[in-house]
Amino acid sequence: MAKVSMVQRELKRKRVRSRFADKRVELKEIIRSPASSEEDRAAAQERLQNLPRNASPTRGRNRCNVSGRPRGYYRKFGLARNMLRQAAMRGEIPGLKMSSW
Repeated sequence: MAKVSMVQRELKRKRVRSRFADKRVELKEIIRSPASSEEDRAAAQERLQNLPRNASPTRGRNRCNVSGRPRGYYRKFGLARNMLRQAAMRGEIPGLKMSSW
């Protein structure tokens, strides 16, 4: 199990990301637009830099839904490798079975 504080930190980052998502998109459009002037572009870049760091989507970390483990995460299942193995052994994942030879 991951530390509760780490899981809570990730949830806080997710809330901050969703709160500032529209503002980030708006500022990035101004920066990318060829029609915007250099002053507007510079102002938009400065406002984007002044947003909280946790508002950036790249700061998010995928975590297992069961254990909170950040490594060995399978995006398709939302589980870490060891939880995926246990769920497959119990037959809880449709269409997935452990290989044997």
